[in-house]
Amino acid sequence: MVEYRIDRRSGVATYLQIVQQTKQALRLGLLEPGDKLPTAREVVEATAINPNTVLKAYRELEREGLVEARRGLGTFVRKSLGGAPADSPLRGELTDWARRARAAGLERDDVAALFTSVLDEHFKGDTT
Repeated sequence: MVEYRIDRRSGVATYLQIVQQTKQALRLGLLEPGDKLPTAREVVEATAINPNTVLKAYRELEREGLVEARRGLGTFVRKSLGGAPADSPLRGELTDWARRARAAGLERDDVAALFTSVLDEHFKGDTT
């Protein structure tokens, strides 16, 4: 099951953080079709956010066809996004790179900015 982490300083709307983290879990294979998402109550207890925010995120995921709400049962994953599995060799290489970046004194935001700039450079015009 996915555990959401909310960064109140990120400038990204809370419901979008939930949507993004769910999509990331789908891409990494941490969530698969048939898996149940945490209930709104569970997310609220873990993150201290408004239940309507969780429901808004789940509605967005449902609108995109990624999950479906089953009345009285919960919200379930409908489809995977595929991509890079969590055990990919690339993950190991990226982990090593992140360790080196941290050892070089870079902060999390510095690493994120550097990584984003490289992604932007190599995936120009790609909106997926």
